[in-house]
Amino acid sequence: MKPKIAIFSGPTATIHNSEPLVTSNKARAHYGLPLLRDEDGDPLRFDVLRPQRLAAPVKVYIEQFSAHPLEQDACELYAPPDGYLDGSGIFHRQPQSPQDKPVYEVILQPEDGLYPLPYMARQANGSAWEDDCAYAGAPPEHSRQPFYPDASRIVEEIDRLGYGHAGIGSLLSSRARFAYYRAAPPGGYKKGLPAQQRTDVGTGDILPERMGQDFFPYRPRHLAQEPSLATLAHLTNVVAEAMADPECAGGIWLEGSPSTEETTYWLNLLIDTTLPIVGNASQRPHGAVSNDGDRNIIDSVTYILSKIWADETGKDQVGGVMIQEEQIFAARDVQKGDARPGGYVATGGHGGIIGTIGDPDPATLTYLPNKRHTHTSLVNLSHIPLSVLGTKKDLSGQLVPLPIAVKDEAGKLLATAIPKVTLAKYSRYQLDSTDDDIAGEVELMARLEKNLQDFPLAGFVVEGKSPYGRGNETMEAVLEQAAHCGMPVVKVGRGNADGFATSGSWWIGGSNLTATKARLLLMACLLRFGSLPVAQNPTAPTPAETAALKQKVAIYQEIFNSH
Repeated sequence: MKPKIAIFSGPTATIHNSEPLVTSNKARAHYGLPLLRDEDGDPLRFDVLRPQRLAAPVKVYIEQFSAHPLEQDACELYAPPDGYLDGSGIFHRQPQSPQDKPVYEVILQPEDGLYPLPYMARQANGSAWEDDCAYAGAPPEHSRQPFYPDASRIVEEIDRLGYGHAGIGSLLSSRARFAYYRAAPPGGYKKGLPAQQRTDVGTGDILPERMGQDFFPYRPRHLAQEPSLATLAHLTNVVAEAMADPECAGGIWLEGSPSTEETTYWLNLLIDTTLPIVGNASQRPHGAVSNDGDRNIIDSVTYILSKIWADETGKDQVGGVMIQEEQIFAARDVQKGDARPGGYVATGGHGGIIGTIGDPDPATLTYLPNKRHTHTSLVNLSHIPLSVLGTKKDLSGQLVPLPIAVKDEAGKLLATAIPKVTLAKYSRYQLDSTDDDIAGEVELMARLEKNLQDFPLAGFVVEGKSPYGRGNETMEAVLEQAAHCGMPVVKVGRGNADGFATSGSWWIGGSNLTATKARLLLMACLLRFGSLPVAQNPTAPTPAETAALKQKVAIYQEIFNSH
């Protein structure tokens, strides 16, 4: 039996969507609609062909030597055709005149799979489809979804229509089985789901999925929806359960290209698995010219099956990776740099690209990361307790410790437990005045107060001066106060910093992590260790309170040094 690979659908995933389904000129001509035209006003030369299914068998005649312009040049190497079409289009086994066209006779069957065909659909009012929406700016009820609900259609289309250097297809199914998981998908079933997916607890009725809660598109652009903290808990549980399947050989995470790097790193930290987790994205939609996503998925399957990631006991020694354009990036050290194939870069200045996948050359690792990951991570789900202590302001205004349930008895993350970690960015000439008045830090002060009211597990990441991570005077004052309110603060350098931000008495040094990666690691630490010890007066802590804070910061720092 072939190995089974889990494929997870994440939010806003360009890698599994399609370009708009536009009504073909063949349909427009048939129904008397205006034709699609080029810049000179002439009808477009060709219709776009979209993969679709035949409803019944159909006989077609394929012109011999039409697959390549030089086939005819080697005609003596070919067997004779199945027959010939005369000038009236009648098929004969033998030519009736020198002008007859040699052809192959083929019966296309519905069970053959998808075929590229003209798109014949029109809108309900009889007009042509010109874009995803029935009209510009249409609400959801008048818009179609370009994103697929899971990755099964993508795999089918790659398998059916893609071909490799050997000139044959079935590039995925010939090598593995696939299980599809809608962890936080970009497309949803707005008319209801199969009963096993989502039902009303009371009635058992099939419920429609909700955009922005159950699925997260970015097209049409005006209907884009971002996932919440609760979604992060849900997708973590989905991935953890799937990777624990004894038949699973590895997992592939698909997400929108700007954020795949974040979720892949999060899974690298949280999922306790000895199997590989690979993140994939695509800079161009499925089916578009120079689409890179299909190849990234194929390369990820190659990586998982190659087992170059395994140590002598068969366990993953690499951790989460992203595979993009034949490069293998460590999940910790990858970042999207540009919206083009090849637009991913290694961050931190000290490696990041750990291997390559050529074709037909095998997958190759150049070196191994030395950071903890997956089954060696000290903040994975197995290390996270059922509850930790958070911090909240009581009715009298005092800061009090508060037990926060993090996991249920089955070991799944609770949606209410995901910490709130805020990014704060330093820039020069940012101060309102030169009097060092922290009242000018209205955004940070408001977030600090909001956290104490609503987010018992909270923290800050400062993207400060490179590489040290320091902010300006008033930022530093507010953030030191936040630390004494129980909120850990991590400092990193701006952008893709090559240097290492080091620790201090009240803050955690984020090493050479980007701010977005440091945020995820801090969230994981809060789930493992809870809040920092608080001071009775956070603006004037006692020496003992400062010492207790420093001791807890050191625990966090150990994680940042090793993950």
